[in-house]
Amino acid sequence: MRRWIVLFCFALTAPVMFAMPEQVPSAAATAATPQVPSDVPLLAPVVVSGVVPGPGLWKVSKGDHALWVLGTLSPLPGHIQWESREVQQVLAQSKQVLLEPKIKLKADVGFFGKLFLLPSAYGARKNPDGKTLDQVMDAPTYARWLVLKQKYVGDDSGIERWRPLFAAQELYKKALKANGLSNDGGVSGAVAALAKQDGVPETPVEYRVEIKQPREAIKAFKSAAPSDQECFNRTLDSIEHDLPAMTARANAWATGDLEELRRLPDSHRRDACVTAVTSAGFARQLGLDDVPAQLQAAWLAAARKSLEDYATSFAMLPMGELLSPTGYLAKLKAQGYEVEAPIGLDEAPAAAGSAAPAAAPASGP
Repeated sequence: MRRWIVLFCFALTAPVMFAMPEQVPSAAATAATPQVPSDVPLLAPVVVSGVVPGPGLWKVSKGDHALWVLGTLSPLPGHIQWESREVQQVLAQSKQVLLEPKIKLKADVGFFGKLFLLPSAYGARKNPDGKTLDQVMDAPTYARWLVLKQKYVGDDSGIERWRPLFAAQELYKKALKANGLSNDGGVSGAVAALAKQDGVPETPVEYRVEIKQPREAIKAFKSAAPSDQECFNRTLDSIEHDLPAMTARANAWATGDLEELRRLPDSHRRDACVTAVTSAGFARQLGLDDVPAQLQAAWLAAARKSLEDYATSFAMLPMGELLSPTGYLAKLKAQGYEVEAPIGLDEAPAAAGSAAPAAAPASGP
């Protein structure tokens, strides 16, 4: 019954986007799709399918305790079967799995209060005063929207009354599916299944935000909604121009080609959409204005505790945090932890100056 919470921030359907660093475009912005190993079949000319190994693991250690980290990516190919022996070996010996950092919103209402809030919350998804998208944006932008909407969404008149922020997210989701891509390729579900099989508890890493007055929060959202035109425009740009690069990045993750993944540019769509939410007038009232910093602090604290308590543990983080010179692992390195990149990746910025990379041995880490 907490579905209304998503209306404050569509990013909550993929909370890790708050932890994703900005990727600086490189000269390879128009690079072709990376070469795929011959034993990996193709669903389509540019989308990897079949059984894939994924990337190697990062190792964070202090003394004889180690935290092994898998870099995740979104989107990923939609028709892959991810099988990583390294992850299986590590999980078999781990005592804890740290999940990706997320926001946890809690509304201070009972069951009936939530029922009464739902109609108002769904109203918050719509443009004020019954306006349609063509009335809240300029004609050239709306013309671009119509072309993409017809291609990926179809004849849905209801979406025309949504705020651009929510319309953009729905269009993006449909476009990924139509191009053979998915949110996470089933990776999180596969890790959960392996952890359950080995009896390893999964530990959520959360930044908790309690909404004391949900009705007032919805009113605040309606009156000071996100300035989401930039998010909308960036989403149209991504669908029109960035799908080949997104597919190339997805393929690079699936085949474990971290050098190619680091070389390819990421889209700035997430950054624009997150900024639209966190800079809105209601964000400070809800405690959403400093989400990236709060998520980072929560994860770093959880990682330090895991390294202190367990000889072997496992975690998942957005790949951008592992490749960034200012990401989560760079923070741990600055605090005195040793960080080792996977074999096959030249010394990455986040692991600069660390010892030579090492993979988990056949018998485990």
